[in-house]
Amino acid sequence: MLTAYDYSTAKLMDSCGIDALLVGDSLGMVMLGYDSTLPVTMDDMIHHAKAVARGSERALVVADMPFMSYQVSVAEAVANAGRLLKETGVGAVKLEGGAEVCPQIEAITRASVPVMGHLGLTPQSIHTLGGYKVQGKDRDRARRLVEDARAVERAGAFAAVLECVPAGLAALITRLLQIPTIGIGAGADCDGQVLVYQDMLGLYPGKKPRFVKRYADAGAVMERAFRSYIEETESGLFPTAEHAFTIDEEILNELKTHYEPESRS
Repeated sequence: MLTAYDYSTAKLMDSCGIDALLVGDSLGMVMLGYDSTLPVTMDDMIHHAKAVARGSERALVVADMPFMSYQVSVAEAVANAGRLLKETGVGAVKLEGGAEVCPQIEAITRASVPVMGHLGLTPQSIHTLGGYKVQGKDRDRARRLVEDARAVERAGAFAAVLECVPAGLAALITRLLQIPTIGIGAGADCDGQVLVYQDMLGLYPGKKPRFVKRYADAGAVMERAFRSYIEETESGLFPTAEHAFTIDEEILNELKTHYEPESRS
């Protein structure tokens, strides 16, 4: 699984055989320039999810439910989940949290909307978690994470993302659950993996998280291309004749005869 936020990227990933595409609310940071996921709206998610769904022919497309789209009430959660599915064409929604959101998961799945869970580091709760930190390292928090995972499964989630969870704990949770786990910073024993594609391609500025492997430095390639374009347009090297279209010389001469004397006067 990789994140995707637009048609062309989704189409490229889908053609490579990716199993699933996540339209994450991380788009708030990597696409919209916010410093967290909290400002992302339902309209933002719908706008980007529509594009990704149009670009995917085979991959499962999952869209995040943004902050405060499911926390207020069960009824509002169902309505917003239904809106995401109905208006975008995605195959499932994802929401963050453990036992506290199980009533929402149960109700949304009863409404025939597939739900993916998200446990561990939950970015929408970043203020209550005290920052972007590994979750479940002490005995009580580890036990709670196991119980939350089981609760989310019982509530009807078809899979669960485990983010920034110690590898051994993620492996235990994966063995205990019947549904697949998808790790991000949770070790190799999860059933699947997900990364933000800007991170794995070197497109997002700043320090990369420890759990990210950079598969290409696409940002540097893009910078070189942008600088070359600027230099060539300023120096006249671009465009050349091969990048231009032609017109019949007879027509052009007629136009010159008609208009050029006028311009010289």
